[in-house]
Amino acid sequence: DIDHLNPRVQKELVEWLNWLRTDVGFDGWRFDFAKGYSADVAKIYVDRSEPSFAVAEIWTSLAYGGDGKPNLNQDPHRQELVNWVNKVGGSGPATTFDFTTKGILNVAVEGELWRLRGTDGKAPGMIGWWPAKAVTFVDNHDTGSTQHMRPFPSDRVMQGYAYILTHPGTPCIFYDHFFDWGLKEEIDRLVSIRTRQGIHSESKLQIMEADADLYLAEIDGKVIVKLGPRYDVGHLIPEGFKVVAHGNDYAVW
Repeated sequence: DIDHLNPRVQKELVEWLNWLRTDVGFDGWRFDFAKGYSADVAKIYVDRSEPSFAVAEIWTSLAYGGDGKPNLNQDPHRQELVNWVNKVGGSGPATTFDFTTKGILNVAVEGELWRLRGTDGKAPGMIGWWPAKAVTFVDNHDTGSTQHMRPFPSDRVMQGYAYILTHPGTPCIFYDHFFDWGLKEEIDRLVSIRTRQGIHSESKLQIMEADADLYLAEIDGKVIVKLGPRYDVGHLIPEGFKVVAHGNDYAVW
């Protein structure tokens, strides 16, 4: 247990971070359990060590209804993420893991893809509000792996990657999925599409359809992604688009 309000603790942690950056070669920080200390303290560490990238783990529960499912409106949840970034410095390198998107996507791929269009018509997670500061993911060492704390549905993991790797935000790939699950080629294909088409953290997202069995979205006018089991979507795809990737209940044009 570290007293982050202690000036000596702050000074020595900053010295250590700067050593990691200048001598060892790290250039970014991941703030574990960032709820355990204030954003004002995190700002001190970021400002005084000047990383090129910083991401915070702010993991709180979504708001659930009486049916045990997440409420459609998760604004307070993503507002907490936005508040942290604002306090640390919105113009700097600070970002947060988009746990709002993760929680909603977990449920949406189980036949409730309508959840991927928020009440404002945008993406329902942090990427719908401030995509440049949202780090999206399907699973991490806490939610997946051996801990299994709200893991992504294992048979629908590639739907999750089809979503985050074509959408705004800064996507991150789980080591287990890439190296241990036999998904390397499928994930690589989606990464190459993202790179080739220049999709970035602030790309423009247009949600075309969001029903129980179909989610269809266009990104930057260059890429279209489909999630869900519905196959009769040809009439919704603009002329000139061709399928470049597909798998279990997902496709990319």
